[in-house]
Amino acid sequence: MADSVPVRCPTCRRENAFTPPTFPCACGAPLTMPVLRGGVPVEIQHRTWQSSWVEVRCESCGRLDEWPAPESACSCGTVARVPVIPAPGPPAPETTPPGRASHRYRSPAPPAVLRPAFRPVTIRTARDCVTAAVQYLKWLGFTEVVRAPERSSSGVDVRGRGLVAQVDPTTRPTRLREIETVWLNGLNDSALAVFFSLAGYANDARTRADTLHLPLFVMDLTGTPQPVNDAADELIRSGP
Repeated sequence: MADSVPVRCPTCRRENAFTPPTFPCACGAPLTMPVLRGGVPVEIQHRTWQSSWVEVRCESCGRLDEWPAPESACSCGTVARVPVIPAPGPPAPETTPPGRASHRYRSPAPPAVLRPAFRPVTIRTARDCVTAAVQYLKWLGFTEVVRAPERSSSGVDVRGRGLVAQVDPTTRPTRLREIETVWLNGLNDSALAVFFSLAGYANDARTRADTLHLPLFVMDLTGTPQPVNDAADELIRSGP
């Protein structure tokens, strides 16, 4: 978990502890929002799509992407956008001084993971959530991953070889019953059960998933699922 930093509310001037959010880069490395220490937070009075995103470069792979801008909520009711360190440009290539030959060949750094870069699907609708889950599961290495034509009474939204997955696109935390339902579907099909949620998970649902070793992911607006528990981390590391 990232270290907290002090953020002063622009309205009441109270200093609050703020933990910068961490997202998974397409290369698989964790990317923590580089909050600008000493920066001046700006109260959010009118939200726009453009101002809700910031460009941050991954320190592991050098990829420059847009991420949700970090926000801090104060007990006085003010929500402020926290400034981040501007993304640095890509490193300049090494050059050999004139008249001097290079005596050693430097091989390029190996990729952080063996998977290609994940291409997220921006989430605007409930259907986009399912599409993002399908693309992510394919990226993890599952095959024959398809969206269910219609959501069945069992609640399975995505199927693949050795896989069942459910996607909760609602704005309420996923409940315990939904976790147990998709796990039973996986048990009946001798398949791995995976869950994706847009609004996170209720405490008892999270605890039950940990007990069942069921991978949990939460969606963000970029369409890049984020691992929530150890089972999800393990799935990212090892694949199907």
